[in-house]
Amino acid sequence: MTNQNKHAVTIALALAFLQPLVFAQTPAKPSAAPMAGMAAPSSMPAGKMDMKSMMKDMHDKMTSMPMTGKPDIDFAMMMRIHHEGAIHMAEAELKDGKEPQMKKMAKDIISAQKKEIAQIDKFLTKQGHSMDKMKK
Repeated sequence: MTNQNKHAVTIALALAFLQPLVFAQTPAKPSAAPMAGMAAPSSMPAGKMDMKSMMKDMHDKMTSMPMTGKPDIDFAMMMRIHHEGAIHMAEAELKDGKEPQMKKMAKDIISAQKKEIAQIDKFLTKQGHSMDKMKK
């Protein structure tokens, strides 16, 4: 098996793991304002979005990301999208959540994910890649 095939299998397994998480969410109640460029589902009040929609958007972005064939770069790009999704979900919790324990966790997640995104961006820049470059 070539390195590129091994990489493709690794990405496929990662996505296979994430996919059940996307569709296992139940839209219990609307959670947050839509992410940039996304409309709220028609069943949601204007300005609201449920966690399931956020997970689906993250999954769609990850599956549409062009791969470079370089495992470290592809991992960094996928994880950046994953971290952005976690931040959006945590922001929704801060906006609409009620439980102090979950609100604290959301704050911690935002802080940690932003730090890791900065590390990922630094790595990608050092490698001559960026998310903007890869989206084109």
